[in-house]
Amino acid sequence: MSFWTTIWDAIWWFLTIFVFVAYLMALFSIISDLFRDHKLNGWAKAVWMLFLVFLPFVTALVYLIARGRGMGERAQQQAARAQEAANEYIRSVSGVAATPAAEIAHAKQLLDSGAITAEEFDKLKQSALAKA
Repeated sequence: MSFWTTIWDAIWWFLTIFVFVAYLMALFSIISDLFRDHKLNGWAKAVWMLFLVFLPFVTALVYLIARGRGMGERAQQQAARAQEAANEYIRSVSGVAATPAAEIAHAKQLLDSGAITAEEFDKLKQSALAKA
């Protein structure tokens, strides 16, 4: 067995594994998009899943062509909802209110307690007013 035969075999295996993993990622993305789409009824989802089981490559290609744009929009909407939920959680845990008046009042309490200086209070006040 020659060196080049071994190298080409290794390259072929890496390419095969890469294509298989890319296909699995596309398949899982399609399946998650199917269940994320609330406008599509259950029968249509069942038909897509049936075709994904029996004709996986063709169905994945058709799905990406036919519903690819909506797939991206739904992914963006889900990411925005997740980001907003994370931001809301952070605001609720931090104890700092979202309104500029509440931020200024909190900064004033810190100034009165001596935790911050007058210059820091002015910076916090300006940043809170800039958000308004």
